[in-house]
Amino acid sequence: MPSVKIPRKSSDTDMTPFVDVGFLILFFFIMATKFKPPQPVEITTPNSVSTEKMPDNDALLVEMDPTGRVFFSMLAEKDPTMKYTVIDNIAKTRNITLTEQQKKNFQNGGPVGVSFAQLPALLGKAPADQAKVKQEGIPIKDSLSNELYYWVRDAVTVMAGRPVQYLIKIDNEAKYPDFKRVIEAFKRNDIYKFKLVTSPEDAPAGSPLAVDRANQK
Repeated sequence: MPSVKIPRKSSDTDMTPFVDVGFLILFFFIMATKFKPPQPVEITTPNSVSTEKMPDNDALLVEMDPTGRVFFSMLAEKDPTMKYTVIDNIAKTRNITLTEQQKKNFQNGGPVGVSFAQLPALLGKAPADQAKVKQEGIPIKDSLSNELYYWVRDAVTVMAGRPVQYLIKIDNEAKYPDFKRVIEAFKRNDIYKFKLVTSPEDAPAGSPLAVDRANQK
């Protein structure tokens, strides 16, 4: 009776498909991850319980650090050309000479916290280097020198027709008189509704929000 030969199989596993899948997953996370841009100042905000998240589009953000320094930024990920239009308007209305590259640096950069006189020097740096500059804050000490008014005015004009959100992120140690001057810049632009950016905390145990969050897990 002829003997039956059992075919021998190699014990080696071809890892090529696994490597391909691994690279695909890595590529997905690299493309989908949204990195936090460098900030010129650290701000410790008060805590609150809220269901809303920080928007990333169609919003104006004013930040204030403990010493009262004010920074302005636009959140316009879907249409970053709006930032270019704003800085172009600022340059024209405030008689500031800016090059095309400086305007693009504003379009691609983060918050601005300098006076109009210092703006060309700040925007002369690449966006990655702007956050390393010690910015003195946008002047807001009185109604005549409150330059924040012009930033908000031009941004509101450019974003007209959109459901814009107005956000204020203020440090716990900031003084009320400085905060009041920020509000005055908004009021002069007929803006009377805004949202305060806070640090999220858990909802009280047993509250409807806590129950809803538990059901979503």
